[in-house]
Amino acid sequence: MEVCILPDSIRRLIRSGKHQGTTSGYLPSYIQTNVVILPKEYADEFREFTKLNPKSCPLLDELAPGEFSPALAKDADIRTDVPQYRVYRSDGQYEVVSDIRPYWQSDFVTFLIGCSFTFESALQEENITLRHVEENVTVPMYKTNIQTVPSGPFSGPMVVSMRPIPASDVDKAIKITGKFPSVHGSPIHAGDPSEIGIVDIRKPDYGDTVTIRENEIPVFWACGVTPQQAILHAKLPIVITHEPGKMFVTDVKHEAYRE
Repeated sequence: MEVCILPDSIRRLIRSGKHQGTTSGYLPSYIQTNVVILPKEYADEFREFTKLNPKSCPLLDELAPGEFSPALAKDADIRTDVPQYRVYRSDGQYEVVSDIRPYWQSDFVTFLIGCSFTFESALQEENITLRHVEENVTVPMYKTNIQTVPSGPFSGPMVVSMRPIPASDVDKAIKITGKFPSVHGSPIHAGDPSEIGIVDIRKPDYGDTVTIRENEIPVFWACGVTPQQAILHAKLPIVITHEPGKMFVTDVKHEAYRE
């Protein structure tokens, strides 16, 4: 449901606190991104982590230290224009907030990482139903037994997002999403979740449970929540991310990332 005409409309709603839910299904023609914000002293090692793990962490933009206005969205403020943020501390605990200006530091470096919400509109255009959009919940996400390539303090398991796809459409979904390598691209697995270390598909680590119907196959894509697992392993003094499923909406059309 394209509920706002332009991206700045949804960002204004978010900034004012009127929208704090998932951004999946909103302005599907436009790129949405995952967000990671951390002190400058860790930026080089995190940037290298994204390069070593491009399937999970396709880096779309990096802001200079202290900068909070992304080039991908005119007049946006990364400190207020995400529905909810997680503020992590070194012990792995976090708080969820809707405005990070009170936590902002002049040395913060912001990374914007591609999100699979980008290719969702391409799937819908080919009449592939997205169950989390249909049920108005956050896409389910799971930790796997697939380990990322470490960089400095950053390491940990790959996180995947799951969408139930009719068995007859799986090959089509693979082909469609494969055209978007800059935003996770084709799936990393389809079928038995235990093969990638998921014990109970009814219990996602992030997001919500969705219905899987008869003759549907769970299909798993690398997910931009993977850095949150790496952050837990890194135990930095402070790191800020988006709340899973609640992304930063840009002004860039998803077609810009289709190959």
